[in-house]
Amino acid sequence: MTISLPATAAALSVVLAALCLLVVPAAGFYLPGVAPNDFEKKDHLPVKVNKLTSIKTQLPYSFYSLPFCKPDTIVDSAENLGEVLRGDRIENSPYVFEMRVPQMCQIVCKISVGEKEGKVLKEKIEDEYRVNMILDNLPLVVPIQRVDQEGAYFYQHGFHVGAKGQYSGSKDEKYFIHNHLSFTVKYHRDAQRDVSRIVAFEVKPYSVKHEYGQWNDKKTHLTTCDPNAKRIITSSDSPLEVEAGKDIVFTYDVDFKESDIKWASRWDSYLLMTDDQIHWFSIVNSLMIVLFLSGMVAMIMLRTLYRDISKYNQLETQEEAQEETGWKLVHGDVFRPPANSDWLCVYVGTGVQFFGMMLVTMVFAVLGFLSPSNRGGLMTAMLLLWVFMGLLAGYSSSRLYKLFKGSEWKNIALRTAFTFPGSVFTVFFFLNILIWGQKSSGAVPFTTMFALVLLWFGISVPLVFVGSYLGFKKPAIEDPVKTNKIPRQVPEQAWYMNSIFSILIGGILPFGAVFIELFFILTSIWLHQFYYIFGFLFLVFLILIVTCAEISIVLCYFQLCSEDYLWWWRSYLTSGSSALYLFLYATFYFYTKLEITKFVSAILYFGYMLIASYAFFALTGTIGFYACLMFTRLIYSSVKIE
Repeated sequence: MTISLPATAAALSVVLAALCLLVVPAAGFYLPGVAPNDFEKKDHLPVKVNKLTSIKTQLPYSFYSLPFCKPDTIVDSAENLGEVLRGDRIENSPYVFEMRVPQMCQIVCKISVGEKEGKVLKEKIEDEYRVNMILDNLPLVVPIQRVDQEGAYFYQHGFHVGAKGQYSGSKDEKYFIHNHLSFTVKYHRDAQRDVSRIVAFEVKPYSVKHEYGQWNDKKTHLTTCDPNAKRIITSSDSPLEVEAGKDIVFTYDVDFKESDIKWASRWDSYLLMTDDQIHWFSIVNSLMIVLFLSGMVAMIMLRTLYRDISKYNQLETQEEAQEETGWKLVHGDVFRPPANSDWLCVYVGTGVQFFGMMLVTMVFAVLGFLSPSNRGGLMTAMLLLWVFMGLLAGYSSSRLYKLFKGSEWKNIALRTAFTFPGSVFTVFFFLNILIWGQKSSGAVPFTTMFALVLLWFGISVPLVFVGSYLGFKKPAIEDPVKTNKIPRQVPEQAWYMNSIFSILIGGILPFGAVFIELFFILTSIWLHQFYYIFGFLFLVFLILIVTCAEISIVLCYFQLCSEDYLWWWRSYLTSGSSALYLFLYATFYFYTKLEITKFVSAILYFGYMLIASYAFFALTGTIGFYACLMFTRLIYSSVKIE
């Protein structure tokens, strides 16, 4: 017999190191063809309001669910699928701006607070809800002075509905509402055409107990701020307490400041993070560690296999190969179909569907198609790609099914089309009922739910069947060695080769490749921050693929050397077990970083993280499975049985 093994994996670490140099962070730039809005002096600037958000409840609410000033007619903006699923509710507002025309102490309206309104306001202040607004597609932010850099700021998205505090000499906590907003609109001016482009939208909220004589709608003269005397509010010495039976006067200032920031770079300030240096250092450090481990694993694998090759070739030369040992001994059973092979085909197809969706999504994100300026674009793209990748899911599951000598391809296609989406939809529907019960705007409307079901049954399911049909029509993949009719007995294994132990150990390295990046992803989702470093995310994704493949191959090789040929499911579960560590880390993140107190909000968090972990299991498990499948076919195809 002769054995040959191409040494292509040796250059793996070099290729990844080169990718480190090539991948750059994707900032909030705009693609060619996206036209900016040019405004002349005194042009009308429509200010829109968005949902109320809180990191303590994770339940968004409509802006007008609180007793705020309303326009004569509330008009909902057209929203894409991703925005609806995120709970965005974009509507017009009573705030009226004119380009480069400053305004001071403009009265919006007066609201009388009843028992119900006062209770709702206090609840939202207690839960630290923030008000979100939009101007020219830019979100409203509150500039906060950075401690580490003098004159530098970072932005918090939206302003708090109000604040809790105490009067001097009193221990009773009171609730104060932010009823005066001091807006600042920064613009970049084109001197030649005398037009301006908006590059920032900032606010400083105040709680002010306005004083006035007789109320006369918006013509009332306020003694607390006088636009004619140019007396503006710079502090809240007399804050407005939320009390039933009292009135709230809402006012605002707006100032316009010229800026050197160009329109194409206006998102850069929004995307700056408070811990950017730690962020970059952590990512680079994590990448270097994983690259080193990946290189070591590849070298160990190659050296071990070459030692086996030399041993077998030497034995054949000396005609001493009286009895085969190690992985070669199980060549007659290694390609025997596993137990529950149908379900393995289903989960491999689901993993391929996820892999295709993630790969294409990240490519589009790196190219800038899914920048933060395109609200809801990322979620919309992922949903649509998942639907269309059903073709790959059906194809890969039926190809593997035919390898296992199966004949009922329609049954496999049906399970592939409904197993994962059905379980996720069930959890999602249950969570949506909880959100609906809280009267939150995050509850998906019936029409959107119907659209999701239509995408599933109308596009995804047919594509899975088409892919399954095409995959089953192709000739079956031939095994490199024949399978014995009678299965051999698996010898008793050492404790460290126990299936549960090796599976749990196998998931540590893939999780280690992503856990640093996972922290920032969770922060962006649950603490309502922008995530924008898609370049590094793509690199981490590539390293995840490598580590899943390598750890699965290593443990599969050790398993075969122990004469245990039941590798099919274990190869899937070895790298797929990283999903368990992901869920455990999400639990750790919940108790250490989040301040969620409501039971419903906790259920939502763990429900969505369970879905994410389930998807991560299918993705990483499929990568490990295909790596082991190619590895076993490679080494056994090189063995010539006499």
